[in-house]
Amino acid sequence: MHFLTDRGFNHPHASEITPRRAYDSRRDVLKLLATGAAGATMAAWAGREARAQATRPGRLAALPAARSALAGGVTMEKLTPYADLTTYNNFYEFGTDKGDPAQNAHTLKIRPWTVAVEGEVKKPKVFDIDELLKLSPMEERVYRLRCVEGWSMVVPWVGYSLAELIKRVEPTGNAKFVEFVTLADPKTMPFVGSRVLEWPYIEGLRMDEAMHPLTLLAFGLYGEVLPNQSGAPVRAVVPWKYGFKSGKSIVKIRFTDKQPATSWVKSASQEYGFYSNVNPGVDHPRWSQATERRIGEDGLLAKKRATLPFNGYEPQVGQLYAGMDLKKFY
Repeated sequence: MHFLTDRGFNHPHASEITPRRAYDSRRDVLKLLATGAAGATMAAWAGREARAQATRPGRLAALPAARSALAGGVTMEKLTPYADLTTYNNFYEFGTDKGDPAQNAHTLKIRPWTVAVEGEVKKPKVFDIDELLKLSPMEERVYRLRCVEGWSMVVPWVGYSLAELIKRVEPTGNAKFVEFVTLADPKTMPFVGSRVLEWPYIEGLRMDEAMHPLTLLAFGLYGEVLPNQSGAPVRAVVPWKYGFKSGKSIVKIRFTDKQPATSWVKSASQEYGFYSNVNPGVDHPRWSQATERRIGEDGLLAKKRATLPFNGYEPQVGQLYAGMDLKKFY
């Protein structure tokens, strides 16, 4: 459902998503571990996972990755099916309906592609996308993601910690925030220029948030490169925040001494705060945040899930906000 804002346009909000087979076997593995049949089971499971990844559900270029060993890097929840993940998106450059990006994003040209890193860094640089792909070993991270609209997904992303890029450009002592700028090309993004938002789309993080190992620079999902509608060829993924914080199709990363003026804060600051940490205790002005609907799993009449603080990542990231009033800094 779309809602009317005080600016007079209908909108949903910001995005993320995923598919299945290799991970469905995890619960079986855990049961067998309890019975002592671990060795043979782990070998069989590894083979099934390799075969499942080789099926490439979107038939896009493969992007191999090692399973992450990072604390919080792999949730054992059931994955969102690939078909649901790639057809239910927020990417306003391609339209405001959830199905618009899948229909319209084929116009996006992802080669050539560069990402400029600038601002308060000692080593500013313009990176070619292929250079970024080789900057650090790829990991598969299975993250829960939640949209401020009340829906959630479980996605097997492929990428590496944003911190790997940050360390290479050597931020100065003045770098307090990181700003992400999305491509804004009206020739390939048909809704750029609409009045829904100011363009280009801008998001940002505090420096310690950007450096946290869970903050992912993502290049793929389900063992393949990102589909256009999911933010190809490179995007951020910040799993403990609402989805709109995870900028897509990034062309610039800027380090600043001041908090960035982000797109949704400029558009509707009473609804979208800069921090946007998932907080079930702070309702959106027009709906509750206490529960959520898992895309691809729950029917319209199914019982909703309870929303978890920090989207379930509080053990990993809660210390970043010690002493802060997260109802004020929402």
